[in-house]
Order: sequence, then C-alpha cells, then structure tokens
Amino acid sequence: MREHLLAQDAKATLTGLYNDVVRLRAEPDATHPVTALVKAHADLDRAVAAAYGWEWPLSEDEVLARLLALNLERAGHAS
Repeated sequence: MREHLLAQDAKATLTGLYNDVVRLRAEPDATHPVTALVKAHADLDRAVAAAYGWEWPLSEDEVLARLLALNLERAGHAS
C-alpha cells in the first residue's frame, strides 16, 4: 500500500498515512486509498477484544483501563 501511495505522493510518510487513518475513522471515504488500512485496523481491534473476552466496541479510555487492570493483576498488585 505504501508503494502505491508513494507513487502518488513521493513525500508520503508513515505519520501522514496514520493521520489519514485517524481522519478516515471520523469521516469515512470509501474511495481513499487508506480505507483498506482503516478496515484492517478495525478487524484487528475486534479480534483482539474477542481474544480478551471483551464486548466491542470500547472507548480508547476503556481499553487502556482494562489493559492497566490486567497488567496490575498479572504483576500481583491490587487494582
């Protein structure tokens, strides 16, 4: 995908690519070349949540809180 984007814009960067991902999550555009990456991330998010036994979707804050709680639990600290 990056090669395709570089062919269109030689200054395409990974940061720029992920800025597009963030923007496209808020304002979907099926014609944008990064749409496939947005979908891949959404699929991965759902799969990871399922692996943890979590209902999806969750907010970013909720994901971070749950991961912190798991980390503290595994480290032997009370949460």
